[in-house]
Amino acid sequence: MNFNFLSPVSDAVLAHNELLSEQALGKKIKIHSSQLGIPDLDKVKLAIIGVKENRNDVNYMGEALSFDTIRTALYSLFPGNWHTAIADLGDIPAGSSIEDTYYALRTIISVLIEKKIIPIIIGGSQDLTYANYRAYDTMAPMVNIVNVDSNFDLGDASVEMKNNSFLGKIILEQPYNLFNYSAIGYQTYFNSQEEIDLMEKLYFEAYRLGDVTHNINKVEPVMRDAHIVTMDLKSVRAAEVGAKQKFSPNGFNGKEICTISRYAGISNKVSSFGIYEFKSTNELDATPMLISQIIWYFIEGVNCRINDDDFTNDDHYQKYNVLIEDEELIFYKSIKTGRWWIEIPFLPNVNNKLKKHTLLPCTHDDYIEASQGKIPERWYKAYRKNSF
Repeated sequence: MNFNFLSPVSDAVLAHNELLSEQALGKKIKIHSSQLGIPDLDKVKLAIIGVKENRNDVNYMGEALSFDTIRTALYSLFPGNWHTAIADLGDIPAGSSIEDTYYALRTIISVLIEKKIIPIIIGGSQDLTYANYRAYDTMAPMVNIVNVDSNFDLGDASVEMKNNSFLGKIILEQPYNLFNYSAIGYQTYFNSQEEIDLMEKLYFEAYRLGDVTHNINKVEPVMRDAHIVTMDLKSVRAAEVGAKQKFSPNGFNGKEICTISRYAGISNKVSSFGIYEFKSTNELDATPMLISQIIWYFIEGVNCRINDDDFTNDDHYQKYNVLIEDEELIFYKSIKTGRWWIEIPFLPNVNNKLKKHTLLPCTHDDYIEASQGKIPERWYKAYRKNSF
């Protein structure tokens, strides 16, 4: 197990942990310490990793990163009625080069996913999502990414990658493993019209901040189809975070970002989760506690996962057929959870990427709209993407 890249959790955090209640989360986690080394990962389902890399931040000024305040806040919380074992593997220090850090993160994530352990990554600049994505190269034929962000992060793929251009690198660099990209909470004035048009051209999904906050439930089916969830702290409004994190007066509030995190955890497909763009701060700042609560809600979601997508047994679901002009839309509803899916048909005369009928998560509202003669936009985009 190649975890030589990892440095242990600091003695200061461990000393603080000793003072906590025996019921606190910090007393329930297996922790990588300098004294005991890397913990046994047998039966562990979630692993926390800090990545002290921010040199590809477009605003990088040489500042160092420390996640001690986040760990202190997280350890002090009380766990829910959880059944999953959690480990804190410590930090990946910044390598001699940024590529070294990417390699270390990619390697560790690959090992964890192979062991069916979900990594929870704390960064560092969001370009680390690129290394997270590359960890899937040999494990998944196609990957879906959901980015909770005010920006699309497309950038110019022809120049050196930065934290605002990692998506362009993911799209254009081989091997081409990206099937779908969804942006949650984008703000139009932070994205050029060319980028917005490109998102449409690629049939990627983009949900404006106002649309999501008006009906946050629409995030759930998007997360249900994700493998990687990457969360930029700049998607949170400035009033919710400390002075160093302040970016925009508009964004998600604390309740909304935690709800989104829980939706990510509930998804049976999400196998890695990252929170990025943290700026080191002191324990009086609100940001470490917000991040710790985002992590708490993700863990809570993982503990609430239910396998409800077995459509081989007719007793497990209800099937609905809806006719719209010359299209027949087929919906499935899980009897166990009440969650909905819509079928994306296989097209025999085109180079279908998945070569089979694909079930796309959707909502009851999508079924109602289809019954009223309106084709759901997610179905249309997935159908077109499936046709290439």
